[in-house]
Amino acid sequence: MRSTKKRRILAATAVSATMVLALGACAGGGDDKAAPGADARGDITIWYSNNESEIAWGKQMVEAWNADHPGEKVKAQEIPAGKSSEEVIGAAITAGNAPCLVFNTAPVAVPQFEKQGGLVDLGTFEDGVSYIEERSGDTAEQYQNADGKYFQMPWKSNPVMIFYNKDLFTKAGLDPENPALATYDEFLATARTIVKSGAAENAIHPAPTSEFFQSWFDFYPLYAAETGGKLLVEDGKSTFATEDGQKVAEFWKTMYDEGLAGKEQYQGDSFADGQAAMSIVGPWAVSVYKDAVNWGAVPVPTSTGTPADETYTFSDAKNVGLFSACENKGTAWDVLKFATSEAQDGALLELTGQMPLRKDLTTTYADYFAANPTYEQFGDQASRTVEVPSVSNSVASWQAFRDAYSKAVIFGEGEISSALEGAAEKIDSLVAKD
Repeated sequence: MRSTKKRRILAATAVSATMVLALGACAGGGDDKAAPGADARGDITIWYSNNESEIAWGKQMVEAWNADHPGEKVKAQEIPAGKSSEEVIGAAITAGNAPCLVFNTAPVAVPQFEKQGGLVDLGTFEDGVSYIEERSGDTAEQYQNADGKYFQMPWKSNPVMIFYNKDLFTKAGLDPENPALATYDEFLATARTIVKSGAAENAIHPAPTSEFFQSWFDFYPLYAAETGGKLLVEDGKSTFATEDGQKVAEFWKTMYDEGLAGKEQYQGDSFADGQAAMSIVGPWAVSVYKDAVNWGAVPVPTSTGTPADETYTFSDAKNVGLFSACENKGTAWDVLKFATSEAQDGALLELTGQMPLRKDLTTTYADYFAANPTYEQFGDQASRTVEVPSVSNSVASWQAFRDAYSKAVIFGEGEISSALEGAAEKIDSLVAKD
């Protein structure tokens, strides 16, 4: 099952992204001058993800570019095998043989790649900033570093929502077409009914494990919704040791305390197997579950209920990096613009079901969403997402949060307020370090 594969990939990322912290030199990347080779043109190499749909997208994109640019050929390949793409990219930066472009760059790893001197500041191209901001609109700001520079091209997102199993809701005596899931009280009541009825062992089963990224699929989406779009860190300071952060944490603690969410890791896909009636997933799950589960989707809940068209969530994005080892950066920049053009973004949407980080997404591709209505709500949700903040020691910061959250929320050890305050203090210290 592909969803299980996705979780295994994420688990590998947890280990390797931590290892990435030790890779490479500490040189910073980019300044206000044009990057060396910014005007150089010729053949380039790119890497893209190894999942089937993105390979199909990458191949057609490269074929289209090469047909019109015989003197500037693109050679493409899947990211080489390794514990994770982040580890492979970090090692390539250290070795000085990174490709020109990587179409699978995790935002959480970008600060470390930048610190290694491996990435080009895209603002050093004459139209770099204007292109990014015209394409992505206000969303682009989340992908700037602390100095307001773009070391990543915002590319595509998988905005997460609550998937629910309509058959299990029916079995529990709940309305499968209009589930009561908008507020914390409604969600808890629905969860209790599911478990008490025996329809499913757990109402929902986010991974209770300690990897740094797991909070992106339990706490962070609900925190984004509760706050109207706050990042975990803004302006160099943690934002979550607040009443809003405590509300989210208390909600999840209740879920765990009452046995509505599992504290043990499930070996497999709890949603596909019917072990859990709900899951927090993005649009990638539409194709995964289409023949396995009779599903519906709603926005993540908030304490008092927020209209769907105002609810924020976590983006689960992957972006594109242009690497400093590239000799022909002029060609690489042109290829990057071509690959993120309206036509190629449309092909990405069509082939993968993932949402390009492009403003006016649903109107630009109105025909696609009309023909694929199951993706429409994800297209709308894509305009209201938060990203992992682009800060120093990003992985370590998320690990500090996860450790505190797991102890206080999942396993009920200590006070939530103290746990959040302690995590905030650690994160503020980590972010302040170079």
